[in-house]
Amino acid sequence: MKEDLLLLIELQECDSTLVTLLARKKILPEKMEKLDKDFLVFKENIEQNKKKHEELKQKHAGKEKEVKNINENIARAKQRLLEVKNNKEYQAILKEIELAETSCSDIETQIISLLDEMDNLSLLVKKDENTLNQEKQKYEEERKKLETAISSLDTDFADWEQKRNDLKEKIDGGLLAKYEKIKNRSNGIGVVSVWKAVCNGCHMNIPPQLYNELQKSSELLICPNCNRIIYYRNKDSAAL
Repeated sequence: MKEDLLLLIELQECDSTLVTLLARKKILPEKMEKLDKDFLVFKENIEQNKKKHEELKQKHAGKEKEVKNINENIARAKQRLLEVKNNKEYQAILKEIELAETSCSDIETQIISLLDEMDNLSLLVKKDENTLNQEKQKYEEERKKLETAISSLDTDFADWEQKRNDLKEKIDGGLLAKYEKIKNRSNGIGVVSVWKAVCNGCHMNIPPQLYNELQKSSELLICPNCNRIIYYRNKDSAAL
């Protein structure tokens, strides 16, 4: 029975470790997802100046095209001046040219303003790119750490699971079923140590007679308070 108890203690260690690893197997991918999401949000926010710069660039191109079209219209209007037959038509074309030149001047003023704004944004975009590169490096380093941790965790989980399966093969079927039943109704803990008459599972005192028996007997004993399998462990000497 002493050997069975040792096997149960090892099995409990496997189960407890697997529970911890399983929790981490859930947490680490969630951390990875949050890391990706946070970086994406940061990237989108910091690229607002770049986006605005591109919008102004397109707007500038549109204004330049407007100026080109107006100048072409002015050139055609001036050509028509050479062909007019009366003063009234001549004056109308002059008015058309005047309005076009005024419109062109207004648009050119807008272009100058756009260029100034684009120059200012260019400085901000360059600064933003430096900041983004720094954050991207941090992000990639952190992501690599998480990937390594997840890979290592998967390996550890598989190793402990294999160890658990190997132990189950060595334990009597009836005893294993009893352990599983106790474990399943006791928050995953079926075997606990007792030291100085205190059960490590429920942290309550067991009767003195049971404590004495626990130190001497090779039989499997049960805590009367939490109904878990108990074993004596001298924490001062780390002995069973």
